Amino acid sequence: MAVDYAALKKGGFMRQKQKNNFSLRLRVVGGNLTAKQLAKIAEVSEKYGDGYVHLTSRQSVEIPFIKLEQIDEVKNALAQGEVAPGVCGPRVRTVTACQGAAVCPSGCIDTYALAKELDERYYARELPHKFKFGITGCQNNCLKAEENDLGIKGGIQVKWVEDACIQCGVCVKACRTEAITLEDGKISIDYSKCNFCGRCTKACPADAYEETHGYIVSFGGLFGNSIAQGESVIPFIEDHEKLLKICDVAIQFFEKHAKAGERFKFTLDRVGHDVFEKEIREAYENG
Repeated sequence: MAVDYAALKKGGFMRQKQKNNFSLRLRVVGGNLTAKQLAKIAEVSEKYGDGYVHLTSRQSVEIPFIKLEQIDEVKNALAQGEVAPGVCGPRVRTVTACQGAAVCPSGCIDTYALAKELDERYYARELPHKFKFGITGCQNNCLKAEENDLGIKGGIQVKWVEDACIQCGVCVKACRTEAITLEDGKISIDYSKCNFCGRCTKACPADAYEETHGYIVSFGGLFGNSIAQGESVIPFIEDHEKLLKICDVAIQFFEKHAKAGERFKFTLDRVGHDVFEKEIREAYENG
C-alpha cells in the first residue's frame, strides 16, 4: 500500500533521512504547554521515539523517530494527554508568543490570550504557502515580530496628564526615544518620537499618564533563505476588533493574490504594497 507522505506532512509527520521514520511536530500555541501535556510527550517519546524531543525555533516540540507503522498508535496516546499533532506545508502555522503582560513586567498586551484567539481563527488554514504569526508583548521584541508574515507587537499609547504630574523626571529617564524632556521644572512631550513602549507610564509614580493599550502590526517579514523585515501600515491599532479585521484582510489578500509556493512578502512585492495598504487602511477605517 502506497504511503501518502503529503498527507502525513500536513498532519505534522515529517519524513526523516532514516527510512520509515518521522519527526512528529506537535501543536503548541503561544509557547505554552501544561505539565500534563509535557508528561505525555515525555512518555510518548520514550515509548515510541528515541527518548528525547526537539524544541523548534518557533516554540513547537518535535518527537523524532516515530515509526510509520505506529503513527495511529502515537496519535491516540498523545490525545490521552490532550496533545495534538501540528501542521506543516502551505497553511497557517503555529502562532508564537512571548509571555506578555500576564507574566512580564514589560508586557503591554496579553500575548497568550491573543495567540489562542488567532490560533482558533486561522490555524491550519490552507493557503498558497506557509503563513506565520508572531506576537511579542512590547518593544523589547523578544519574539522578533517583524520576522513573521504578520507580526504583532504590544504597545501603549500615552497621554500626559499635567495636573497629576509631580515633575519628578522619572519618565524622562525611562524614555529611550528622547520623546520626553524636563526643562525649567516642566515636562514636555514630543509625541512624534513616541514608539508606544509604555516605559514612561510604567515608571511614573504619580499615574500622570492615561493609557491606551494596543497593537503595532507588521506585514511581509521573512527569516530563512530570504530575509526581510515586515513593515507597518497603521502606526498603532487601539481596537481589538479592528486588529482581527486587519488580520482577516491580510490572510484574504494572500489567499487571493499569491502564487503557489510564494511567500507573503513576494506577493506584496509583485502585486504592489500600495494595493495592499489601501485594503488595510479601508479595513481599519471601516472596521
